[in-house]
Amino acid sequence: MESVKKFLEKEGEMAITMDALPEKFFEPFIMKGIQVDLLEPGCIVCSFKVPPRSLNGGNFMHGGATTTLVDLIGSVAILTVGTPSFGVSVEINVSYLDSAYPGEEVEVEAKALRVGKAVGVASVELRKKKTRKIIAQGRHTKYLALASKL
Repeated sequence: MESVKKFLEKEGEMAITMDALPEKFFEPFIMKGIQVDLLEPGCIVCSFKVPPRSLNGGNFMHGGATTTLVDLIGSVAILTVGTPSFGVSVEINVSYLDSAYPGEEVEVEAKALRVGKAVGVASVELRKKKTRKIIAQGRHTKYLALASKL
C-alpha cells in the first residue's frame, strides 16, 4: 500500500493503470485489519471494523469487498483441511442481506463443507458482531488442481 501512496505522490495524484499497482494489491487492500479469532480444521472465524476504503457510494460496505472476503476467507477454510494445493475458484455466489457501515464490527465465519481430491466447497457468513444479524451469506467452490506428474 505504501508503494501506491508513493506512486500517487510522485505522479501528482493522476489516474493510474492496473499495471502500475503493486503485485497482490487487492488481497492486502481487503484483508488489512482483519483479526483471526478462531482457526481450526475446516473452520475460520475473523473479525474487523469496516474501513473507509471498503465503502461504496452509498457509504456502506461494497459488494465487491464482501465477495472478496468470501473468496479469500472461504479459501482459508478449505486450506485448513490440508489440501495439497490452493486451487482455483470455480464458482462464488453471495446473497447480500443487510449493510455494514463504517466502523461497524463484522464477524466472518467460513466452514469447509466438503474437501475432496479435486473439489473443495466452503460456506461463508458475514454478521454484525454486536447483533449477530447476517450481512451476507456466500458459497465458494474451488477446483483443487493437482500438480502435474510430467
